[in-house]
Amino acid sequence: MAAEANSNSDNLTLDKVREALIRQEDTIVFRLIQRANFPVNSPTYDEKFASFSGSLLQFVVKETEALQSKVGRYENPEEQPFFPENLPPSLVPPQANPPVLHPAAASININEKIWDFYFNQLLPLFAVPGDDGNYASTASSDLDCLQAISRRIHYGYYVAEVKFKDDPQDYEPAIRAQDREGLMKLLTFEAVEEMVKKRVGRRQRFSDRTCAWLIMEMENTRLIRLWFLGSMENG
Repeated sequence: MAAEANSNSDNLTLDKVREALIRQEDTIVFRLIQRANFPVNSPTYDEKFASFSGSLLQFVVKETEALQSKVGRYENPEEQPFFPENLPPSLVPPQANPPVLHPAAASININEKIWDFYFNQLLPLFAVPGDDGNYASTASSDLDCLQAISRRIHYGYYVAEVKFKDDPQDYEPAIRAQDREGLMKLLTFEAVEEMVKKRVGRRQRFSDRTCAWLIMEMENTRLIRLWFLGSMENG
């Protein structure tokens, strides 16, 4: 649960960030494969299925996040809750390291969009129709996927921070002009994107050949670009 980039910004390099991103890609692929072991299991998402308020999935996510908040998970800016309202404070003393990200970047939470994307676009690509009754395991697996994707996307802000630190003169004019397109061109390298796609695809096939088609389907969605850009399109 420790933050991979939670260290002095002077020691944070693009190579270190890229190594962390590669590990996170592995985690995402593995967790998606684990979720593919279950069918859709629609009762997991039915708000009328259980006696508590909300769906079983919402209950699992909220209760898990409350516990994780107490042990300091969300003290790291790349770890963002899906239900941030009324989370208990951390009982763990904060680390003494100075913050790496600008406060504006550290406060960004786009998990609402990630939630919508995962359930409405990504999950239907690989979860087969059906009901095997393993609703608690399904909810737990969904949470694993959501947190892995969220961490990878929010971690992308470290890429921007390091690149800005290395070449501030290239970024400052675009920042002052609020030139989003220009900033994205500076931050994005198509050759690197293609390399990551191929790397993730190879891992997917080696991990589970029965799900080899998954990575090809994912390339037709926004997920791959989200991994690279560390953000989502507005609107």
